[in-house]
Amino acid sequence: MKGLILGAGKGTRLRPFTYTQPKPLLPVANQPVILYGLTQLMKLGINEIGIVIHPEQEESFKQVLKSVNDTDLTVTYIYQTEQKGIAHAVMQAKSFIGEHPFVLLLGDNLICEPLLALRDQFNKKGIHSTVLVKEVSQPEDYGIAEIKDKKIINLEEKPSRPKSNLAVIGAYIFTPQIFKAIQSIEPSARGEYEITDAIQWLIDHKYRVNYVTTGKPASDVGTVERWLEANRWMLQMENKEGLCEVKEKAQDSIIIPPVKIGKNSKIKQSVIGPYVSVDSGAQIEKCSIRNSVVLKGARLENVPFEISDSIVGEGASVSGSRDDESHISGIFPDESSLIIPDKQTTFKKKEGGT
Repeated sequence: MKGLILGAGKGTRLRPFTYTQPKPLLPVANQPVILYGLTQLMKLGINEIGIVIHPEQEESFKQVLKSVNDTDLTVTYIYQTEQKGIAHAVMQAKSFIGEHPFVLLLGDNLICEPLLALRDQFNKKGIHSTVLVKEVSQPEDYGIAEIKDKKIINLEEKPSRPKSNLAVIGAYIFTPQIFKAIQSIEPSARGEYEITDAIQWLIDHKYRVNYVTTGKPASDVGTVERWLEANRWMLQMENKEGLCEVKEKAQDSIIIPPVKIGKNSKIKQSVIGPYVSVDSGAQIEKCSIRNSVVLKGARLENVPFEISDSIVGEGASVSGSRDDESHISGIFPDESSLIIPDKQTTFKKKEGGT
């Protein structure tokens, strides 16, 4: 069995961060998202993995994957120069997959459910595809599965009137029959070759498709809100496992877990947490930060507001005075600089703020 990770998307909803690096390389709890998926595949014993990327992104992916210490792992980069949907991206990997079954993961997805159950269902006699599904609160944002008698009878991509709240969340196993299905479908109304349409083709042509339901956290890191959400639950999981050893990296500061602080970061006289990840080389002094992601090399000093629900980009600089206590929320892009004036005449203190 081989593995395939899709990573060539444009990431338009996460600009400006995706101007400087592909979406699968953005960090959650200080680790690039793609590495979580890579780890999932390796736990299945898969060591031949293809990654679909845009040709211009190859060096960025190679730099990140240098951190993977496994001599048995073989990574093949597969180019997709035009983004025409998930099924189109899968089609680019046909020669890499050959006659092997394969696990497909979306490079910007985080899935806590171990993939062993998915593999076990796929290994049942006569199965051509197994998909992972999860109950979601906004089914119109996902590919939705309609289930009857414990079988998937219909799949629809981002339906305006969903027939269920079971979303296909970005982990699949296929036989090479999926390529025949992709070649047989037409682009959707939004001009993309949908993987849900390809799976529906399998169902319509009597190929056996089964599913595994997960109740564990799963999210695509496709918007700032989902990025922060994924960061929260990943930090929480790691904190329970005792992985957040941060006190020695913070001087005269209050740390409210879960928090993760990267190498060579310095924190002084600040309140950090809960749900904050600080990547390597960041410097924070006299600030209060919660539910936020601080990327590599960012510098925050003397910020007179609580920073919350925010992404601070690589190399960004945020500074000011602490004459007033209030609240600030926003997106600070890579290499940006925000200077807060000493007199906060245009800001009002939030009622009940800290």
